[in-house]
Amino acid sequence: MSDIDDDSEIYFSVKFLGRIQVVRPGGMQILTDAVQALKDPETEMDEKMKKTKVHLFVTRTAIDILEHKTKFMLYSCSLPSVSFCAVHPTLPKILGFVAKHPAADMYHCYIFQSKKFSHLLVSIIGDTFRAYKQDESLQGDRDLVVEALRHKNKVLERENAELKRRLQANGENAGGNQKIYENESDLDQISSRSGQVRFFSEDDKTPLHNNF
Repeated sequence: MSDIDDDSEIYFSVKFLGRIQVVRPGGMQILTDAVQALKDPETEMDEKMKKTKVHLFVTRTAIDILEHKTKFMLYSCSLPSVSFCAVHPTLPKILGFVAKHPAADMYHCYIFQSKKFSHLLVSIIGDTFRAYKQDESLQGDRDLVVEALRHKNKVLERENAELKRRLQANGENAGGNQKIYENESDLDQISSRSGQVRFFSEDDKTPLHNNF
């Protein structure tokens, strides 16, 4: 079966039948047509693998195809690029998945043969893909929350700066309208000259006269 090194990586020993360029990103018809194309003698030979034994690694982020003996990396498909995976409807030992080329606008169907684990392998690839999409969605939600908090922080910074500017402006205006006396004797001299006690309040403009 497969060897499990840790929770994030699973691999199966299967036969790699080949990789065929396809016109659409998925569908059972795409898989059956790709399998039929491998049997066609006119198909380009570099697309056929002559049932090469490989390790098919399924990780949390990619599907890797390694040559069995040398562990040479034949192909690596990131999970976001995978658009379809299924067992052949009439050939239960045959399975395949479709992935988009990393550097071009084209799709390839990767075809394998497994005597016992074709359905299990397709199920694992499907579960891994769904788990990846769920993690991606959660990460997207977290990014939105962080961005919202950053925006709110910027708004608060602008509001604080505006409030500080207004407070400084009010302080300067208040300081310009008041005459400041350095000591109590200055105030006494003014009161004695006028015979009045003045209230330095904008609400009370009426002087209070001394009666002695």
